[in-house]
Amino acid sequence: MSGFRPGVRLGIDVGTARVGVARCDRDGLLAVPVETVPRTDAAPQRVAELADEYSAFELLVGLPISLNGNETASTADARAFAAALQAASALPVRLVDERLSTVSAHAALRESGRSQRSSRRIVDQVAAVVLLQQAIDVEKSTGTPAGVSLTESQEPT
Repeated sequence: MSGFRPGVRLGIDVGTARVGVARCDRDGLLAVPVETVPRTDAAPQRVAELADEYSAFELLVGLPISLNGNETASTADARAFAAALQAASALPVRLVDERLSTVSAHAALRESGRSQRSSRRIVDQVAAVVLLQQAIDVEKSTGTPAGVSLTESQEPT
């Protein structure tokens, strides 16, 4: 586990109607669902409250990039949510490529016997679990945090 930073992290899957939130344990062994937050103006503050409640040290926001690597309207929306979250919390925010996390979440729910309709309320949490677990696994295997910090992504290139 060289290079892995121990501590609780939150994974955040930003959707237009809901925001899925997941957390991991201090040792990064397992990501679990926490809450689906309605996507309102109060959502960044609620996620910041959850971060405080779970004593998180970092927030990982999924960045939906198209399969060909291009940014989309959803990418811009996730960046805007991450900026609002940064303003609501003193914690560092990292943007993590989340290609296929929602697809993986739907597949996992289907495999567990849930219909798409019955999964609607929890799919965002499951997508947050998928992106968080992937980020933890990347850091453990490379020794480098997944994604890019929000402040780095805003610097001119």
